Amino acid sequence: MLYTPEQTAQLPADGFRYLLTSVDGHVLTVTLNRPEKKNALHPPMLAELAFVLAYAKYTADIWLVVLAAAGDTFCAGMDLKSLSLGDTETASVPAPSGPVRLGELMAGLHKPCIACVQGPVYAGGFLLVGASTYVVASESATFSLPEVKRGLFPFQVLAILLDIMPARKALDLCLRAKTLSSTEALTLGLVTEVVPADELDNALARLVGELTQLSPTAMQFGLRAYQQLKNLPSDEQQAYLFDQFQQLQQTSDAKEGMAAFLEKRKPNWGGVPNS
Repeated sequence: MLYTPEQTAQLPADGFRYLLTSVDGHVLTVTLNRPEKKNALHPPMLAELAFVLAYAKYTADIWLVVLAAAGDTFCAGMDLKSLSLGDTETASVPAPSGPVRLGELMAGLHKPCIACVQGPVYAGGFLLVGASTYVVASESATFSLPEVKRGLFPFQVLAILLDIMPARKALDLCLRAKTLSSTEALTLGLVTEVVPADELDNALARLVGELTQLSPTAMQFGLRAYQQLKNLPSDEQQAYLFDQFQQLQQTSDAKEGMAAFLEKRKPNWGGVPNS
């Protein structure tokens, strides 16, 4: 993470400039709020995203993150004008300690993240969608990587796509800049659920409701292990997973879950231990 727990102990008192945030129970909803620019990502907005993701990671009472967007476009990717001309705008948060790479930040969240996609996703917007744990999309949403039409290539997106779909499918999306329908994106695994536009909020609420009934500690351990496995040789993976299971057994959530099972009652989960 590019911010420390101390820096992100609280969200900015005056809010963010390009994000809307709300907390409902243990769920943090982050809404991209630059609709006049189709929620294109520029340095101040990226800094805000890095800040809020660090807040979500370090705050034990946040179990789940929802990513949504204002306006008719989920995200148009990087703001090319900002890339070419530079950006001198003062950010609403302290400067991050390094470059903001959304894929890495979201992989390090270790908490379920749901992207609620109401409209088109372009270019770098795939970093938000592809790195989410779940993607609930409207039937009218579309997905496109147009970088090659601009003489560019979606390098970081390719890395994320290779975790989701076969290599040839991922390369084809990057090379031919084809626009996917939400149904095609579902078939490729980029999207996890497609619903009519007027059912999007209900589908999101159902998924949030289901996830918040489950152990946040177990989910955090599992998501962290999933990322760590990518960095371990195959002959070290089972030992690592065995150790993780032993550690998880010692947590309050595991003890509560077993007690609730034996007593035939609903478990009362505690907070997520910071990682």
